Amino acid sequence: MAQVKATNVVWHEGHVGREQREGLLKQNGVLIWLTGLPSSGKSTIAFTTEHILVERNRLAYVLDGDNIRHGLNKNLGFSAEDRAENIRRIGEVGKLFADAGVITLSSFVSPYHQDRDAVRALLDDGDFIEVFIDTPLELCEERDPKGLYAKARTGEIPNFTGISDPYEAPENAELVIRTADCTPETAANQIIDELEKRGKLS
Repeated sequence: MAQVKATNVVWHEGHVGREQREGLLKQNGVLIWLTGLPSSGKSTIAFTTEHILVERNRLAYVLDGDNIRHGLNKNLGFSAEDRAENIRRIGEVGKLFADAGVITLSSFVSPYHQDRDAVRALLDDGDFIEVFIDTPLELCEERDPKGLYAKARTGEIPNFTGISDPYEAPENAELVIRTADCTPETAANQIIDELEKRGKLS
């Protein structure tokens, strides 16, 4: 839990509500949370989904773990405490994006149940869709485009999820995608089908 340091602040209500913003976009804001081991395919699937949605004239945006650490979260490391703060911040950003009516795809390892559940609790019912990118560790290591698993195996990278740090797989994710059996396009279409089923693209 982040320490509250701000005092004497009051929420200021605007003149435009979420329904008006969603009406302009002809879609409903949502935070799609892709979680899975490093190199499981989260980012590839997220960006593929974004691309397909935009081609269909839907406003979508990806919040990617590595990209966010270049700016907003560049002051955070990979300890359990820093990981929790990393996810907390993105949860708050995702909540704002959903309120703006944007279909938001968040691609973060987010290895701990507690952190993911805390993000879910931030959003209204139906605004958080957890997608477990279920990829075997062996396949993640085989892909390993950044060579991180090899470095983690030798101890060069500490606190690496799946090797020296745990990954707590979701138990009740809204959607499970097994990337060993499908292409990024197939996975993206599974996510879009889920959005359609939930009325987010109406």
